[in-house]
Amino acid sequence: MQRLWANFIATGVLLATMFALSCGRALAVEPQAFDAFIQQLWPEAAQPPYAISWATFERATRGLTPDFTLPDLEIPGQPPRAPSRQAEFVRPPQDYLNRNQLDTLAQQGRALAIKHAAALKRIEAEIGVEGPVVLAIWGRETDYGNYKLPHNALRVLATQAYVGRRKPEFRRELLFALKLVEDRIVEPQEMRASWAGAMGMTQFMPSEFYSSLKGLDGGRPDLFNSVPDALASAANQLKQKGWVTGLPWGFEISIPTTADCALEGPLQSRPIAKWVEQGFGRADGRGFTKSELAADAYLMSPGGAYGPSFLVTENYKVIRRYNTSDLYATFVGTVADRIAGGGDFKRLWGNIAQLTEKDVAAIQQVLKDRGSPIDKLDGKIGSNTRAEIGAYQRRAGMKVDCWPTAALLQSMKSPAAKASVRP
Repeated sequence: MQRLWANFIATGVLLATMFALSCGRALAVEPQAFDAFIQQLWPEAAQPPYAISWATFERATRGLTPDFTLPDLEIPGQPPRAPSRQAEFVRPPQDYLNRNQLDTLAQQGRALAIKHAAALKRIEAEIGVEGPVVLAIWGRETDYGNYKLPHNALRVLATQAYVGRRKPEFRRELLFALKLVEDRIVEPQEMRASWAGAMGMTQFMPSEFYSSLKGLDGGRPDLFNSVPDALASAANQLKQKGWVTGLPWGFEISIPTTADCALEGPLQSRPIAKWVEQGFGRADGRGFTKSELAADAYLMSPGGAYGPSFLVTENYKVIRRYNTSDLYATFVGTVADRIAGGGDFKRLWGNIAQLTEKDVAAIQQVLKDRGSPIDKLDGKIGSNTRAEIGAYQRRAGMKVDCWPTAALLQSMKSPAAKASVRP
């Protein structure tokens, strides 16, 4: 009877919401409209795969209010809220890969490797992901647990599901968050999160608690209070994404004078032995092992010609699947290397200026208009954008530095460039 009554209420609320929306989208910012949205989630929440009880649903959503200060919102009647300016996409490489921060995290990571040696040994044996790698992810995500996540997860997920740019994705995550409460994995008051709802020491989205959670301490895995469980779960997710045991993520290399940064990108992947034949070598002067020479790798230059370059392997791509950013993957790989005893970059970073996303998108648009294979005009500086800039510079007879600059954009807009530079 309780469920039937709840369904009756939800149906009425849904009809009221549809009527309100038909009268004016601006009502989306009214408290009653948000309450109606929450209530209309109930029929779906009650069904598999969520199977949330009415008691849990009512308890977890009682008093929930939207947070319209979050990024990436599309509130009716207002200009679209800008996406979150993630550090991976707005800080220049030399700032994001700051030597002091890398060294500090590596030093802390070495101490934590000793403290959690038994757990890391089990993770390596049972899951096949090296300890320094999961420690580096923990360090990058929450500063080894020292960073306190600022948001209530249910509130941010509900807001993003209500008026966010990616409503279906966040609706699903909100329902999984409610399932976490139903299954007593975590209480609502403990669910501290990023602006996008990622939780725990290694920043899992609610659905990832069900796909990747793994415990070492016995009992139910705990990403909030158990370091072994958090590290094991991060390792489990990396393994699920394709981690290859024993394969280095990448190597800092020296580019020969017969080549340049325009060779960057996954489409140029080949065995490391082929790169060596072209004159590429390790920046530290060491050679590659037989297994390393056989591994496929591609050139990756996160600062174009103005910083270190790397040959990166499948495990680099796996780290990118954890967080889709070249700088993030390089950060994690580099911290892991330093925890394991490695040193600083051999090549120094230049004073690289970071264009706005709008200007980077304008460069991407010019490249696309002239036939370059640019799939997304997202204003983000990734391997494909850098490589296509380098290819453009080659064709134009310019210095090949593979980096978006104000001078490059101005040059691209000139009548001469429009007429002459084609793929």
